[in-house]
Amino acid sequence: MFAEERYNRIAELVASEGRVTVAQLAARFDITKETVRRDLDLLEKDGLLRRVHGGAVPLASASTRELSLTTREERNQAEKARIAKAALTMLPAEGSIVLDGGTTTGNLAALVAQEPVEQRLIITHSIPVAHALIGSGQQIEFIGGRVRGLTSACVGSGTAARYRSFRPDIGFIGTNGVHAHFGLSTPDPEEASVKAAIVQSARRVVVLADSSKLDEEALVGFAALGDIDALITDVQPGPELTSALADADVDLVIA
Repeated sequence: MFAEERYNRIAELVASEGRVTVAQLAARFDITKETVRRDLDLLEKDGLLRRVHGGAVPLASASTRELSLTTREERNQAEKARIAKAALTMLPAEGSIVLDGGTTTGNLAALVAQEPVEQRLIITHSIPVAHALIGSGQQIEFIGGRVRGLTSACVGSGTAARYRSFRPDIGFIGTNGVHAHFGLSTPDPEEASVKAAIVQSARRVVVLADSSKLDEEALVGFAALGDIDALITDVQPGPELTSALADADVDLVIA
């Protein structure tokens, strides 16, 4: 294969697969990793992809890029439903539970609403999550603040401070990225502040993240892997992330 042909094929792979690694490309094209890195550097200069640690992603995968809640609800629906069902088995029969904003936690809220337990207190700052639970018989503590239109969740210093004043039994958190080195991250600083407050306050922290979030980094980190207790996802993470989760003593659940 000529270099130009390989160059074009790599650009196509990044666009179609969403993320490629240097090791994968080296094996696929039977070339050295150094050659792959040079190809990726050239492709980035030509504006055809964005380099990330260990590989490349499409140019649109910027650290601040964030899809609307409506758009995210249409993606990976089956995987999110499986993750929510696995999370449901972790809910205590009584006590206090935080449900973060997001589509997967929204799936969990819908399941919780079908099995109301009066001894549970559900705490949330997400309008869709609260709406799913209203009328279900659950006790609900809604944490207010400025509503962020993109996620329909409350943010701001008051929202974060309110969470820091609690000590819930378990918190279910969404994230835009789960990375071996950068930990958990999200594009918006105010969303990150609220998520960090939940992680710091909950006695047990469970992350709900479908496979599109694995090995990804968004702009703002809000927790290290060592800050969480469990990750529920739909596929086995890659070797590096799997090893990092094990080193951080994080329970990995494949739904």
